[in-house]
Amino acid sequence: MILRALLQIGVLLLLPPLLLGVVNRVKAIAAGRKGPPLLQLYFDLAKLLRKGAVYSRTTTWVFRAGPAVGLAAIATAGTMLPVAGQPAIVSFSGDFVLFAYLLALARFATALAALDTGSSFEGMGAAREVSFASMAEPTLFLVLVVMARATGSLSLSGMLGPALAPAWRAAAPALLLSAIALFVVALAENSRIPVDDPNTHLELTMIHEVMILDHSGPDLAFILYGASLKFFLFGALLVRLVADVGATGFWSAEGAFVLELLAFSVLVGVVESFMARLRLTRVPQMLVGASILSVFALVLLLR
Repeated sequence: MILRALLQIGVLLLLPPLLLGVVNRVKAIAAGRKGPPLLQLYFDLAKLLRKGAVYSRTTTWVFRAGPAVGLAAIATAGTMLPVAGQPAIVSFSGDFVLFAYLLALARFATALAALDTGSSFEGMGAAREVSFASMAEPTLFLVLVVMARATGSLSLSGMLGPALAPAWRAAAPALLLSAIALFVVALAENSRIPVDDPNTHLELTMIHEVMILDHSGPDLAFILYGASLKFFLFGALLVRLVADVGATGFWSAEGAFVLELLAFSVLVGVVESFMARLRLTRVPQMLVGASILSVFALVLLLR
């Protein structure tokens, strides 16, 4: 049990930067470029952790606390997500509500730190972030409610555990709609194309990146690592919902889980390579469409 817990913690902490490296490699291959190394984010994090942080005299403790609070909230949410069919490290009835609120807390801390700079530019990014989040979060809750209804469990470990396979046989259309809505939410929550481009610095279209322009050194490393960890959590939630191969052995289940996460990263890379970024006025329409899909899924279960 201790070995399994340590392995789950190791996967949770070490794998996330690799997933974003896979996304960037897929985009580079699709564009015919050499692209950054697969482990580039690990190198960037190590470099930033060795540097010092620079703080504006207009900022307060809120700005300094934002990256640490955000990373702590996302990491805590990660302990509630089961990995490779194994129960989560922290599991209790109704933990999916705390899971969603911890992700919201991380966003709140980042947006509050951006507002603390007193910059209208970063305030614009924070306003965009929370505006789109107000449309994405209801969809996430509805998807989790559908999973709870289909599996008869109020815990993430139960929703993504052995009860999931019978739920697919009994309510496949509802779970399929939920999976599509969850994928849209994953793109929006992680600031990926077609919602946002994490590699752009064009001020008219930036959302997440504009909020972290004043962060440097270890603070920026916390934010970048937290973003990769959040990407991991949404990917893990999605692949456990739709791509669990049902491996029986512990090691085979862990290996299959990692491969499924890599496939999720490849899928995101393909989407970003062949889709253009949406106009900001179109993003709410996409998120509302995902909400409608999740509502339809819930109606199918309740009828």
